[in-house]
Amino acid sequence: MCNPPMPLSPPLAALDPLRIYDVLILGGGNAGLCAAIAARQAGASVLVLEQAPRSLRGGNSRHARNFRVMHDAPSEYLHAVYRRNEYWNDLAQVRGGNVDEGIARVLITESARVIPWMTDCGARFERPQSGVLTASRKTAFLLGGGKALLNAYYRTAQRLGIGILYGTEALSLRIKDHVAREITVSTHGHAQTVRAKTVVVASGSFQANVGWLKRYWGEAADHFSIRGTVYANGRVLANLLDQGAASIGNPATCHMVAVDGRAPKYDGGIVTRVGCMPFGIVVDRNGRRFYDEGANIGPSRYSLWGQLVARSPGQVAYAVSDAKAAGLFRPSIYPPIQARTIAELARRFAVDADTLVETVRTFNQAAGPVLAGGAAPSACRTEGITPPKTRWALRIDTPPFTGYPLRPGVTFSYLGVKVDERARVLMTDGRPAANVFASGSIMAANVIGQGYLAGIGMTIGTVFGRIAGREAARYAGY
Repeated sequence: MCNPPMPLSPPLAALDPLRIYDVLILGGGNAGLCAAIAARQAGASVLVLEQAPRSLRGGNSRHARNFRVMHDAPSEYLHAVYRRNEYWNDLAQVRGGNVDEGIARVLITESARVIPWMTDCGARFERPQSGVLTASRKTAFLLGGGKALLNAYYRTAQRLGIGILYGTEALSLRIKDHVAREITVSTHGHAQTVRAKTVVVASGSFQANVGWLKRYWGEAADHFSIRGTVYANGRVLANLLDQGAASIGNPATCHMVAVDGRAPKYDGGIVTRVGCMPFGIVVDRNGRRFYDEGANIGPSRYSLWGQLVARSPGQVAYAVSDAKAAGLFRPSIYPPIQARTIAELARRFAVDADTLVETVRTFNQAAGPVLAGGAAPSACRTEGITPPKTRWALRIDTPPFTGYPLRPGVTFSYLGVKVDERARVLMTDGRPAANVFASGSIMAANVIGQGYLAGIGMTIGTVFGRIAGREAARYAGY
């Protein structure tokens, strides 16, 4: 429960170089705040270091909207059931890599317990009957989204007496004999040394570090959009790995989705995601199709197209559809580019008009015979062209013609540190760092090493944030 004990001290406004903190939290997003609240509930004194200013606090969690939760019966926020085995089977489809099955099962089991705790800490969820988003039996949707959740958690943290420092970045942890002895931080540009009995690392992955992305993607990474916080530079992750923390996950892979090419470089969030690809065609910057747009019309289409665009010339593509596609997908925050003719649309895209007109003409000819047979739109497919379109192969012939420019939008990297079921960071010798714990994206690859399940990122941060906070407080003597 989040009923606050008597504060050990008021929230701190500055670091005390003489003090040894019980629990130091690196990162002020969902994972860090869950750890902070859980540790404080156990009785420990807690200090949260958030690199961002107050106005941009919270990391990628600011853009979240739902949680994936196991439940054996309908509830106020979830209809029907989503049992353990189904959750496990869903996760097995995408987890990939060398994920830890024990960690994954902890996630599933503990997910059933998070909503009561969250609501007691101020979180609010949409009810299925009245929500603005499509009701789901697998995920609970946040009322007000990630920012509302974070604001609730920060209010709870203040009420509990948790200290919070903004504009403060952890630079390095000094680990000796499997124990973190001190932490070097930068507060508004000034380096200081902090001592703490325990440390919870919840500082995210390295997706905002374009230089690190370029090790694997080359110059293409310069053209990526970073969907979340600019502060996810991977500094703490790199420091832990340099000191012998065991890594997990493939550093050359990222979760990325197709976003609107007009989105900002950083922090565009979920509203810049584009989902129209199955309902038209997608062409590269030369005006030519390069993949079966009907291959995937489910939620995973977003990440599929993120990878495809990342490997396209110039890391850009264009989705083209017509009036028949209106209302079939959730649009991005940017209005579609519209034109009365395909040639005009090509010019607005800065794509060669003759090539795009020929691409659409060829596609329409291949789609026509199938449509003449009276098939349902979702079952319509092309004949005689490469690549084919295996579903929703409707002719693009009804103006206005519409389109979206596409770029790859990186959500997070799949590289992280290994942890045990107590959220302790494991070293390369297989032993845990006794007083270093991790939660959130920095350890998510223990659960999911490729692909994604809607809402699972926030669930990982919440479940392992609570575990890390409790275990850190226990190590500190509470």
